[in-house]
Amino acid sequence: MANPFTAGAIVYAKDLRRVAQFYAAVADLEIVHEVADHVVLESETHELVVVAIPAAIAARIVITSPPERRENTALKLSFAVPSLAEAREAAKAAGGELNPPAKEWSFQGMRVCDGCDPEGNMIQLRELTADAGLGDVED
Repeated sequence: MANPFTAGAIVYAKDLRRVAQFYAAVADLEIVHEVADHVVLESETHELVVVAIPAAIAARIVITSPPERRENTALKLSFAVPSLAEAREAAKAAGGELNPPAKEWSFQGMRVCDGCDPEGNMIQLRELTADAGLGDVED
């Protein structure tokens, strides 16, 4: 690891490389280490490790297209992005999806939008905006 990170997460994936490529494209993370059972992605402050689900378990998991969202989970990964519009296109190209612009909202000075990775894991992307006031909350 080039820099010590301040926050990190681990995501388990059926298709290790596809999920890693998604986060590299959408969250602007760099793949810094890749072996058969995991991929490490980093930014200056964050680390994401994508770990392969064991084959016996992965064989029982069905991934649909578009992916069925796994909304009944206690965690959702969140990433800052320069542009929700560009992230929406990158997510689609990488096999995931981001909600349409009509479902974006303002929160703490950012435009926010939910979506999912190619395996249905929920994500939230946040774009800093000049016109959203700190503390604004709209649904």
